[in-house]
Amino acid sequence: MNDTQAALSYTSYLSLDELLDAQHPRSDEHDELLFIVIHQVYELWFKQVLHEALYLQEQLEAGNTAHAVRTLRRILTIFKVVVAQIDVLETMTPSQFTSFRARLDASSGFQSAQFRVLEAVLGRRDERVFAHYPEGGEQRAQIADAMSRPSLFDSFVTYLAVKEYDVPTGRDVTKPLEPSPALQEVLLRVYRDDTGPSVVAEHLVDLDEGMQEWRYRHVKMVERTIGDKTGTGGSSGAHYLRTTLFSPMFPDLWAVRSRL
Repeated sequence: MNDTQAALSYTSYLSLDELLDAQHPRSDEHDELLFIVIHQVYELWFKQVLHEALYLQEQLEAGNTAHAVRTLRRILTIFKVVVAQIDVLETMTPSQFTSFRARLDASSGFQSAQFRVLEAVLGRRDERVFAHYPEGGEQRAQIADAMSRPSLFDSFVTYLAVKEYDVPTGRDVTKPLEPSPALQEVLLRVYRDDTGPSVVAEHLVDLDEGMQEWRYRHVKMVERTIGDKTGTGGSSGAHYLRTTLFSPMFPDLWAVRSRL
């Protein structure tokens, strides 16, 4: 490093000046800062989960059980933190939220492109999500790209093939995951063999359950805060969120439970 370069510091390495200057409340209400910080932290965690999920797919497709399991454990731990953050948000009463809610204008959590990409990586294929993203926009393109690629579960099926299980082939990865009786027979064998692939399968069940827990806590938080009012940005709020509950991402892993 030459003399003209500033020494790296904690502040510069983490870009703290920019990070801590990224909160811009639109009112003088005390609780608006908390609302902003919580949602910015969510976006940071979504970024990290996406980073881990793409690495996880690479490890699965390479047949690397140890690295896949370690990565799944990290993702699961992050999900626990994400769910726990709702406890902090729920310290804000409905009246405290109402005090600045009008300042949010058309902004809404439904516009989180990173979460939509994460849903796509986990297997969601639903063009209705594009309603919040204009054609030709970068965020819409990112979501569409994620929907065109193999999902995490597709990578798991590839992993099983690498481990010499006779899995069904030819699935159109741009379509939603549907239960497959043929794949369920393979999964029964995976569980009966009780080796590395069964451990990966159980961690995927944990991930599916973690996502469902996030959705449940999210909808209850919204109900607690605004009841059945229309959500910010004109969304249907809690009503829509309820429709996302109890819909597993990996249906085959749940379907085999009663046969194990």
